[in-house]
Amino acid sequence: MRSATLFGYQIALDAGVILRDRRVKSREGMLVRLVSERGEGWGEIAPLPHFSTETNGQSQQQAVKWLDRWCAGEQPPESPLPSVAFGISCALAELEGQLPAEGNWQSALLCSGDPDELFNRLQSQPAPLAKIKVGLYEAVRDGMQVNLLLEALPNLTLRLDANRSWTLEKALQFARYVSTELRGRIAFLEEPCRTVVESKAFARQTGIAIAWDESLREDASLLSAQPGVRAVVIKPTLTGSIHKVQQKVAAAQRLGLIPVISSALESSLGLTQMARLAQWLTPGTVPGLDTLSLMQQQLLRQWPGCTLPLSGMEELQCLWQQ
Repeated sequence: MRSATLFGYQIALDAGVILRDRRVKSREGMLVRLVSERGEGWGEIAPLPHFSTETNGQSQQQAVKWLDRWCAGEQPPESPLPSVAFGISCALAELEGQLPAEGNWQSALLCSGDPDELFNRLQSQPAPLAKIKVGLYEAVRDGMQVNLLLEALPNLTLRLDANRSWTLEKALQFARYVSTELRGRIAFLEEPCRTVVESKAFARQTGIAIAWDESLREDASLLSAQPGVRAVVIKPTLTGSIHKVQQKVAAAQRLGLIPVISSALESSLGLTQMARLAQWLTPGTVPGLDTLSLMQQQLLRQWPGCTLPLSGMEELQCLWQQ
């Protein structure tokens, strides 16, 4: 016998969370639970506002259709909606014992909150790796901040993410305030410019490596070896099933690019599964999963060392059950 439940959740976010120039107060999504004679498996379905093509309502509708067929004994095809396909594939992988238990619990430290606390945390690490969102303020200010951090912490490596905020002129302004000798410790800058052509020109003119994220989801041909491109950022919730994530990781590795598994503001349950996925598919590469620091609670599963309160199944809203 098979049974399934779809739960809804809402998690309060810190006041400073901004998605595509809009302040976001809470994260909403769904958790799916599959049960069979083999045991149970969980997954998270959480479209990211302003980034996912599907809404929460559309995802719920598609998930219920898939779950209804699965409970009836069928093996339905993957959902065309990436968030649904990923969440269900995680639940199936857990149910069938295919998702390894070991996780990569390292993460690039997200630079947010109190600057002094951040500096102390970075200083305490032997080989600190941090991520900074740039493009929210003036490009000159961003360049000065990056330069200051790299000067102050000689072992620090930075990943930067501009979310296509800059024109080429603004991006070059940023680079002018980062000393040439320090630029090699910028692992990559995600999506510096508004267009692919401008981003490539930025890499060529500054020597700062770039990474594709949303551009790759819009144009699959960008998954190719290109001068100045070092990495591809893969957000499973925006990509699709575990199988599709595997395919993209393997393609990047064949091309000599670094695939980085990254979060799309999932709950602790989704993040722990992505840590396991990262350990399995991209061993040796630190994933970008340090987003629990933006949340006020965890769901069902605890991230190692995280002290946020943990909510159990009884606190979730049942949306559908069979």
